Amino acid sequence: MHWVNAIAMLIMITSGWGIYNDYVIIGGLHFSKSLRLGDWAAESLLWHFAGMWFLAINGLAYLLYGAVTGRFRERLLPIKMSDVLKTIDETLHFKIAHSDITHYNAVQKLLYLVVIAAGMSQVVTGIAIWKPIQFSWLVSLFGGFQGARLVHFLGMAVIVGFLVVHVALSLLVPSTLWAMLTGGPRVTGPTARAEAET
Repeated sequence: MHWVNAIAMLIMITSGWGIYNDYVIIGGLHFSKSLRLGDWAAESLLWHFAGMWFLAINGLAYLLYGAVTGRFRERLLPIKMSDVLKTIDETLHFKIAHSDITHYNAVQKLLYLVVIAAGMSQVVTGIAIWKPIQFSWLVSLFGGFQGARLVHFLGMAVIVGFLVVHVALSLLVPSTLWAMLTGGPRVTGPTARAEAET
């Protein structure tokens, strides 16, 4: 699910930049051809819809798996502000040792929750933008079509920010990158029992 999401997100982001360029939201902000998927807006839109199905189906399976197995509750909760501040302080002082990669620190938990929420927002705003007449009530929740486009664009920016941080931290802690490539660490002891129960 991780790698399907990663590929689908890259398709969605780069094709989205091609669509954006056809009708910019922020004056003066354009994405170069080398960063876009599709030579023009209609072609980018086709890529966007193709990526959307992979991301939506895979994302739904991920959400169901996380909720049904209790993985979200176990891995992402609770989040304490004191732990978030401590983790940020340690990271700024380059104390980013991650000896137990089966356990997320407070910032990781927060970032995962934020990107999940951003993903859900992308689906809702994407539907509003795609069919603004049929889902006019949805469009009105965002203050109109341009409001929905703006929220969609900001959601993309959040996801891109998450990807940059995610990749950077993976490179700084290579054991996490290896786990992502091989399917995760071999879990033994109490953690393995907890995994087996979920």
